[in-house]
Amino acid sequence: MTRQPEEIRREIETTRDELADTAAALAYKADVKARGKERVEEVKQDMRAKVDGVKGTVTGKVEELKAKAPGGSSDPAMAHPAAGGAMANQPPSNGGSAKAAAAEQFKTAAHTAQVQVKQRPIESAALAAAILGFALGYLIARRRAY
Repeated sequence: MTRQPEEIRREIETTRDELADTAAALAYKADVKARGKERVEEVKQDMRAKVDGVKGTVTGKVEELKAKAPGGSSDPAMAHPAAGGAMANQPPSNGGSAKAAAAEQFKTAAHTAQVQVKQRPIESAALAAAILGFALGYLIARRRAY
């Protein structure tokens, strides 16, 4: 049983193609640095997407709270009694409700945070960056654990 020269050539060409594919796959596996860079880029993209999602959520909640603020004012000094604004002389509308008290505490804390950020923008930005760095580090460490 003899094979024809053309059949042998086709078989050799097929074997060469398979060998080239195998060599390319091995070269890719051996290039750990490039694979690491690819993985870093994937994680960066994931983190950017998550940060954008959180920013959108926070922005939405802030706008929602501004809309719910008494008087519809986006200026916290005008809407919050502790700031001496328009509502300073009005009695609290909580009616003894724990939910309303919690909402009032939240408003107070939010106003205090806003004032602090306006008074100390650099320190606030540094704190925000530190918290974001911690959160990103935590998420990356969790991903590596799996």
